Amino acid sequence: MVLMVVLLGILCCLSLAIPTKKYFLDMTYEKKLRKANLVCFTRRNVSAADRLQKDLGKYWMMAYTSSPQFVIGRSDPGSASGAFCLVNLLILAESIVRTRVMPWSFRFCSGDSDYKWSTTMVLLCQTAAVVVGTVSPAFRWFMTINFRCPTKASLASGREFAVERYWIKRMRFWQVQPLYLRISNRRGRRLIQSAKFRVFSWLIGMQKGLVFSCKMIRYVSILFVSGFLRLRRFLIGDNGVESDAANRNRDVNMDLSRYVIYLEGEEVLVDLMMENNCDATAHWIKIGVKRQPRNLIHLLEHSNCFSSFKGVDDFDSEKVPSLCSGEPPNCWALPIVTLTSIAVAIPNIDKQLKEQLIRSVDEGLKYVKEIENYLEKVKELKHVMKAAEVVWSGVELSNKWLDVDLSKLAHDQKDKTGTGIIKFLAEISKEKFMEFANEDTYLNECLMELPSRWPMRVLAANSMYRICETLLLRNQNETSERLFEKISHMICDILLAALSNLQHVISRKCHESRIEEREKSIRSAILLFGKTKKILEVIDKKRPQHSDHGKLIHIDEWHLVSKKMDPLGSMSSSTDEETAASSPSDLCLSVE
Repeated sequence: MVLMVVLLGILCCLSLAIPTKKYFLDMTYEKKLRKANLVCFTRRNVSAADRLQKDLGKYWMMAYTSSPQFVIGRSDPGSASGAFCLVNLLILAESIVRTRVMPWSFRFCSGDSDYKWSTTMVLLCQTAAVVVGTVSPAFRWFMTINFRCPTKASLASGREFAVERYWIKRMRFWQVQPLYLRISNRRGRRLIQSAKFRVFSWLIGMQKGLVFSCKMIRYVSILFVSGFLRLRRFLIGDNGVESDAANRNRDVNMDLSRYVIYLEGEEVLVDLMMENNCDATAHWIKIGVKRQPRNLIHLLEHSNCFSSFKGVDDFDSEKVPSLCSGEPPNCWALPIVTLTSIAVAIPNIDKQLKEQLIRSVDEGLKYVKEIENYLEKVKELKHVMKAAEVVWSGVELSNKWLDVDLSKLAHDQKDKTGTGIIKFLAEISKEKFMEFANEDTYLNECLMELPSRWPMRVLAANSMYRICETLLLRNQNETSERLFEKISHMICDILLAALSNLQHVISRKCHESRIEEREKSIRSAILLFGKTKKILEVIDKKRPQHSDHGKLIHIDEWHLVSKKMDPLGSMSSSTDEETAASSPSDLCLSVE
């Protein structure tokens, strides 16, 4: 019972300091974050993969050392609570053993119980509950003591028992804060204020005494455990001398100590926290590398040796007339899905090549979706992204695009060439667009005003129509093999352009503002980096220097930037389209 009351007091002690600790941690984090941002993600003399790996180590160090779990775990009341839980378990174990070994010591409870066999069941359940509840606090106690045992921590012995300000700062504020009471008697208000001041002085004294007691328990625990650790080092032959490799590793990671976030009284633990967590980033990166998308990497590596991202500009042409007065915005996923659907429909292509393309695109779309969730216009692109998901579900699972069986398309057509299949897809997509558009007169009004809110099938049909017509403008009388190769390169270019946003997505994940979500967000960023490290290396080798826009960018913005940076190229491509084929006049439609 006494131990339960003590644990309740420790819990109250911790809770009173949490708001002040959180304020100090947030303030320190913002300060160190600004320092890290001066160098992070701005260096251009190294590759994106190397730059990100170094910067992620800094962000992880800041997030982990300021996480609430680690801060409470390394605090004095946190380690003391673990010690008391362990003592409670030892007392229970001692009493159980004594009932078996020395039954005569329990004469006060001799006789048969009315509950009979159920008492044994209750004892077993309570014992299991105590053991399970003690594992985590006892482990935290041992790790905290083991963490503070090295010689560096012993240098703080002079200030070992000083009570830091953040333990009592909030109570000091409550002590001096006036009470707004509706009492007209000035003497009565003075007495109440004086009584409040005395009560809080007593509570502050209790808080100091409790923190001081926790420090004493921690100090005694360190003395007790350090003896066992010295014996263990002696038995295994560890003389405590660091190897040259360890010294070199320390020199490499020494700059991470500037990004360790600590509270008052923890200055001496900075190097220890840095040394114990400097390898955590490499650990999570290795886990991510084991889950990397191998099919996607194979597709990107075996594309053109030097990619100018020409496919991002070539998949849609301004020379193709609209099926309606307005055009919906594009997302990265929809053109990739549409082009893959066209590639699957092309006849006389090895089935394994098509399956390999589908697997590669499926892996790439997972990262494209994560990128698009971080775009500023994600709400505007919501319907377009959903349309891409719906279409891809049919293509990936059953080789169908909006109920059109792509694998059997060539058998039902007279013109079995790749160009003939694309013409048929253009015609059927236009028919489906008109079919969906004519279903409801109210829909026609929406089509005129809000293209981004078109139904998903209408968006998919519009994308298929425009891309097919663009391919027909630029690829006349091509063989099926050559057409499949061009479409595959176009898909690869769009994937490379979309995945070039990965470094900015990782950066955004590292800037989570809420202290509770910080560690989890940065861990997911490190895992994402591990999965896509090879992709970032491929992009660094293939992309031109002007293709890094310095921010997250969606596909329509890429078009605008490309036109501004290469106006002559866009003019020449437009001339080529005009000479290749003229657009039929009957394609210009409007829904009235």
